Amino acid sequence: MRLDLSKAKNPDLRASLAAMHRAAELARKTALQTNTALVVVKDGKLVRIPAEQLRMQAETR
Repeated sequence: MRLDLSKAKNPDLRASLAAMHRAAELARKTALQTNTALVVVKDGKLVRIPAEQLRMQAETR
């Protein structure tokens, strides 16, 4: 079951989605600067995204 945070009654909870997006972007920038991989959960599994792949994704944005 997925809940839409943008429709939450609590304003802090609604704002948390934007905060998570900012944190993810900062994590990507840090990974690129330090040439390290990100580890994320995708479809319930841990997935390593190497810095080189992050660079390619950044170029296509």
